[in-house]
Amino acid sequence: MSQAAAYERFVALHAQGCFIMPNGWDGASAVLFKNAGFQAIGTSSAAIAFGMGRHDGAHSVSLADSVANGTLMANLTGLPINGDLEDGYGPSPEDCADTVRAAIAGGLAGLGIEDTTADPAHPIHDFDAAVARMRGAVAVARGRIVLTGRTDNFLHGRADLDDTIRRLVAFAEVGADVLYAPLLPDMDAIRAVVRAVAPKPVNVLIAPRSGTVPLAELAAAGVRRVSLGGRLYAVAMGAVERAAQALAAGDLAGGTAGAVASKAFTASFPA
Repeated sequence: MSQAAAYERFVALHAQGCFIMPNGWDGASAVLFKNAGFQAIGTSSAAIAFGMGRHDGAHSVSLADSVANGTLMANLTGLPINGDLEDGYGPSPEDCADTVRAAIAGGLAGLGIEDTTADPAHPIHDFDAAVARMRGAVAVARGRIVLTGRTDNFLHGRADLDDTIRRLVAFAEVGADVLYAPLLPDMDAIRAVVRAVAPKPVNVLIAPRSGTVPLAELAAAGVRRVSLGGRLYAVAMGAVERAAQALAAGDLAGGTAGAVASKAFTASFPA
């Protein structure tokens, strides 16, 4: 599927209702998600970084490597891929624009740019800078790739719903296609975000911080996309940890139970 076709398909998914977009980290995970019937897949900056023994959100994985991860998934699955491209790989609007160009060239159907700085002392860009950066990304993305505007206030301990909504509304007004604020505290906050940016679609990370709710409840609140971030990678690593502990205790059967047959994903690999 061409990048343009993937973009159109991804746009259509957001118009059809609420869907789950699992986040993969390599070719095998992407193929397993496709085999399960998912219609789009996201990358996960956390999973990519952790798999390389690096920290997430610190520019420890290059833009080229991050885009290549999404390109691999797109080539193997033929599905729209949404790239988790962190802060747009630089502080300026031009950096964000270059990141969008790289995502399009890599065949991605969508990407997210967040308002983080990669500076622990000042983790979130000031409002005006955050909006200018999103405007720079939109100038390249519009009509070519689905751009998610994301604010990480709550992810960095800034529990300010008013500022979060202000940022998301501003991102929507300058042209972001999807809006996203990870770790919103409860369903009331999610509903408030949906109302504020309507009719543009909202992405939610798994569930509100108050606890997991049924997908139907998120859909009823107006959420259009539910992503998993690094959670499925953590689930996979949890299985590896349990297997390692069983094997270390001498339990060969318990340590190798539940394995996925290699043919479940290798059938989709190129010859």
